[in-house]
Amino acid sequence: MKADPSRQRKLLDLQAIDTRLDQIAHARHTLPEIPRLAELEQQAAELRTKVVRAETELSDVQREVAKAEADVQQVRDRAARDQSRLDSGVGTAKDLQAIQHELTSLARRQSELEDLELEVMERAEQTESTAARLQGEEEALGSEIAEVTAARDARLAELAADEEQAKAPRAGAVGQVGDDLVALYEKIRATTGGVAAAPLERRRCGGCQLDLNPVDLSKIAKAAPDEVIRCEECRRILVRTPESGL
Repeated sequence: MKADPSRQRKLLDLQAIDTRLDQIAHARHTLPEIPRLAELEQQAAELRTKVVRAETELSDVQREVAKAEADVQQVRDRAARDQSRLDSGVGTAKDLQAIQHELTSLARRQSELEDLELEVMERAEQTESTAARLQGEEEALGSEIAEVTAARDARLAELAADEEQAKAPRAGAVGQVGDDLVALYEKIRATTGGVAAAPLERRRCGGCQLDLNPVDLSKIAKAAPDEVIRCEECRRILVRTPESGL
């Protein structure tokens, strides 16, 4: 391929632009906030499951507390009514004796129910404490996620601005290089990890960083100025410069 030397030198400008764009793309995909957010969101999902479980357990035990309180109150009310009848002295001796026996049974039953009520209330207190702790952890985790998300978004905005600034001169550089040489350049870029054009400086390829042997250097020195030279090692386009050492 033939290409005016000035067009070949413009390749280095295009390569510099594309290298910067590649760096920006790499930075965008390797932001430390990205894996950190994934980790935090996983923790948040696991914590949400624990919170829901704790809240469900708390709701269940609160119903148990309400039932235990109602059962105790029911026995207390019945005992109060019996005590009132007993205190009134109305009824036969047999009736009053039966009431007395029932009061004794009710007192025993009330004691049992109050013990159960206390146990349920203690369990409810523990469950409520666990739910509150987990809710606090969830709130703190949510704040951290918000902070990391904000940091990620800010960094992405910076990279987007850098990308726009770096991309601005690319169309002009492409136009100066020409379609034929750009086509070759893009084809090489696709197979060399992004670097397709490199300067030949001090007898070294700026792409693979290998010194050219005397035979290759001699061929390049004899080549026409408009001939497109390729590195024999990495196959990148070699752009001759005043520092080539030919």
